[in-house]
Amino acid sequence: MGNALRRYQERFEPTVTRILLLGIFGTGLTAQFVKPVGDALEGKAYLGGALLSLVGYVLYDTVKDLSTALRVPARGQVNSRELGLFVSEAFRARTVDIAFLGYTGETLYNELYHRLEGLLEDPGPTRNVTIRVLIPDFGQSMTVPSRVGAQGLPVDDPDFRKRLEAKCREFDETLYGIAERLTVRGRVTARCEYRLYPGIPRDKICVFNRALVLHGLYDVVARTVLSSASPEYYDPKGYRTDLNVWSQEGTEDARVAIAAWNKHLDDLWSLAAPPPWRGPGT
Repeated sequence: MGNALRRYQERFEPTVTRILLLGIFGTGLTAQFVKPVGDALEGKAYLGGALLSLVGYVLYDTVKDLSTALRVPARGQVNSRELGLFVSEAFRARTVDIAFLGYTGETLYNELYHRLEGLLEDPGPTRNVTIRVLIPDFGQSMTVPSRVGAQGLPVDDPDFRKRLEAKCREFDETLYGIAERLTVRGRVTARCEYRLYPGIPRDKICVFNRALVLHGLYDVVARTVLSSASPEYYDPKGYRTDLNVWSQEGTEDARVAIAAWNKHLDDLWSLAAPPPWRGPGT
């Protein structure tokens, strides 16, 4: 209920505010030159108030955009648990473009799922959504993720890799399905796609609307135990990963870094293969 109310506020607040400001301007201007109206309102500084209201109307969008920009933390580093804030900000745009490279992408998936589901109810200003997710090729032998062997050496574990692949397949199919439903309805064009890159999950990269980049390094020796009877596995924990922040609102060096990250992910995407669960044309 709270999220729905916020979406309606974001949708209607600009229109209501503009109507109120123009109403104040019109009333003040009329009162200045139409004596009965002025007498009724018992005021004398109508023209000044009207002009101030007009200035407020003109500046409203600028102030609103500035306040929106300030909602993103002006920090050099954030935690992966804060991804929801950046996803929400990205979905305020008319054209949403989110790219991810990492492990399973579970932390990001949870945020994307709720935002896309919200578009089915109320798309707001959003009209185009593109989501690209690069995950490791779990069909290949890997040192991470893997089973912890003797003396801590990694031992490839096909069953554990299949378990992770099944999770990613579920994420992919769910987001793909919501994107199809959005596109069929016609108000929003959406595309969500997963592809595979070779190698271990070392970097975690999120790019939002090609204007803000988060980058961190997984703890590749983090361990997990699935049950009391199972062995230990090398299994990076994405939600614990700290992420460095680059924003277009930052320095010139930050803007150069963002351009480099965008090119890097675009190039990796062009080389990446579709997952085996995707049929031709999907």
